[in-house]
Amino acid sequence: MQENEEILKIISNETLNDLNDISIVTPTIYKSIFSKYAIEHGTTLEDEDKVTDTILDSKISLFQNMQSQTSNNAISLSEHTNRAITAIKEKDESKLNTVLKETQELRHEIEKLKEAVYKDELTHAFNRKWLHDNYLNTDTEIFKTSGTLAIIDLNFFKEVNDTFGHVIGDKVLIFIANQLKQTKESVIRYGGDEFIIIFSDKISQEKAFDKLNKIRENIIHKKLKAGDSSFRVSFSIGTYAFTKEDSLPNTIESADKNMYADKIEIKKTVTGI
Repeated sequence: MQENEEILKIISNETLNDLNDISIVTPTIYKSIFSKYAIEHGTTLEDEDKVTDTILDSKISLFQNMQSQTSNNAISLSEHTNRAITAIKEKDESKLNTVLKETQELRHEIEKLKEAVYKDELTHAFNRKWLHDNYLNTDTEIFKTSGTLAIIDLNFFKEVNDTFGHVIGDKVLIFIANQLKQTKESVIRYGGDEFIIIFSDKISQEKAFDKLNKIRENIIHKKLKAGDSSFRVSFSIGTYAFTKEDSLPNTIESADKNMYADKIEIKKTVTGI
């Protein structure tokens, strides 16, 4: 079952890479492309159904555990607060120190829970939920602040996967995420090989691009190893300055247009891996 799940992850990544160039995706188109790669990997949609059930069971169990842990943490925090109030009223320093230690341990547990909710499992970059919860108004896709959104899309990533396999492809994603973190800004894994960085309004759109371009130039001149072979990676950059109450979809669409223009230019000098 574990092997089938890994194969489905590979098929899913290949499908998503093909879908990047399609502006409108219907369930039929997705199934057609997915089926093509499933056949190439010698698997069937029956296998998909079995593994899907296993994945859903696992995700539901994880969600239930997180709900339970959140509830327990809330109860513990309430108890600590009540005990702290009592300790302050009684001027019991020993009891107050005990409550402080327990609260610090609880805070550590809460931070671990937040990481499980907000971090991408592979790259440890933030995920879409983190982006929505931190930058968008509740239950909307409207920004609650101003800044510059940068979208980063890897070049020739499908070629990396096809040539060296998805294990190497995953390592490339981790490498790129770590390089992007040099901006000292929050890096979000938005899609398969697509990242987003939100720069504050203190950094201009031009400055944001320059920062990312400097990282890109450094990466282009590095050789990555895959067994006895070596290869290079690069990415394309699209930036767009948004203001408070702009929508995320419109901002991403504008950044995407700039990114594709940049991709045309960068591929004139970077022609492959």
